[in-house]
Amino acid sequence: MTDRVLNEERLTGALSRETVKKNVAAIHISGKLTLLQRKLSNVLLLNAYDTLTSARSHTIDARTLAMMVGYNSNDIDSLRASLRALAETVAEWDMLDEQGHQEWGVSALLSFAKLKNGVCEYAYSPALAQKLHDPKIYALINVNIQRNFTSGHGLALYENCYRFVRTGSTGWWSLEIFRKLMGVDGSAYYESFKHLNAKIIKPAVAEVNKSSDIIIEPQTRKKGRAVSDIRFLIKENPQMAMFQIDDGEGLRNLAVYRALRGQGISDRLARQWITEHGEDYVQEKLDYVAGQGAVKSRSGYLRAAIKGDYVAAGEASPKLTAEEEARREAARLAREAEQAAEAAAFEARAAERRDRARHLDIVDGLVSRRNPTQRDADKRLFLSQLESDLDREHFRQHGWRSALNASAIIAFWQDLEPEAFDPGAD
Repeated sequence: MTDRVLNEERLTGALSRETVKKNVAAIHISGKLTLLQRKLSNVLLLNAYDTLTSARSHTIDARTLAMMVGYNSNDIDSLRASLRALAETVAEWDMLDEQGHQEWGVSALLSFAKLKNGVCEYAYSPALAQKLHDPKIYALINVNIQRNFTSGHGLALYENCYRFVRTGSTGWWSLEIFRKLMGVDGSAYYESFKHLNAKIIKPAVAEVNKSSDIIIEPQTRKKGRAVSDIRFLIKENPQMAMFQIDDGEGLRNLAVYRALRGQGISDRLARQWITEHGEDYVQEKLDYVAGQGAVKSRSGYLRAAIKGDYVAAGEASPKLTAEEEARREAARLAREAEQAAEAAAFEARAAERRDRARHLDIVDGLVSRRNPTQRDADKRLFLSQLESDLDREHFRQHGWRSALNASAIIAFWQDLEPEAFDPGAD
């Protein structure tokens, strides 16, 4: 069986102290899920997230769901099979609560799922819903990014690394745990690290770095002569903007796109409208606004016409086909998921900046208490650990307040003076 960890594994080294004090849980999801089943699981959770703990069940249009995941919208049999797989998948957690009491639990990933009259209704068990709703336990995966993945191993690695982007490392996983995360435990072939590395690790890392908003780098350590553990260093992908609403359908080549841009509509909004409403609908509203003569704000009027479905007097708005309705609903859900992810990412970055500033203040205090000889030795030791000429030069210029090396500086001093970073320390 495979385990997909939805929240932080306990870390080693400097990170482990903070993680243990936060009482972070580990949720493993067992069952060999295909790429499309993984995507389905994420879309269902995104759809339910706002009412995860308040609603007994959740609904989504079946055609919309199929289109968002990548199924043919008429392939209900495949959708049924994937929902069945999720209902047969086991989620298990083992955690400490706020009082330090151990809690173990197990639940089906979906407590039920049904398709009726073109609608998919599904639910999570109350206990699992509570765990999944905790942002410390599950990081929402952007559905626009997951569409880029073509392998289940790549998406599985992304899911398990994405949660650690704020800490910069997954922490060490034993190869046994890693094989479970990738769904290849129980395979004699992948007991060999050579095979595991060639067939699973390298292709999955390449796909994550090419297709997502993070860049990861694997590191291994050995017991004796054999590799025993693996971890992944993580940083944000500087090309993140390319993973927003995609131009995969060649939207920028459409005449309606150029017309929207000519009306002062932004690139992003123009593509969003075409994706959500369709080329014909948007062109209809462009024609409608053009027929209204001089208006104070043509772009504002166009926005209202699209949102309010304005039609000329005596005309009726054409009835949407099921496919068009499904496409609009899929685009709306994707947009809402993207906005939620952006808000969460903004808050995460703000919290990260606050934590970094607080930790660097602690470092300043520690440095001030060292004598000149110790300070010199500390700087030489830290410089010896930096691999990049740019990092070393930045540290020489800015010392212990080097923003470029902030994470490394904090980790360095946490190893030297762990007690100083204890929340209860003076």
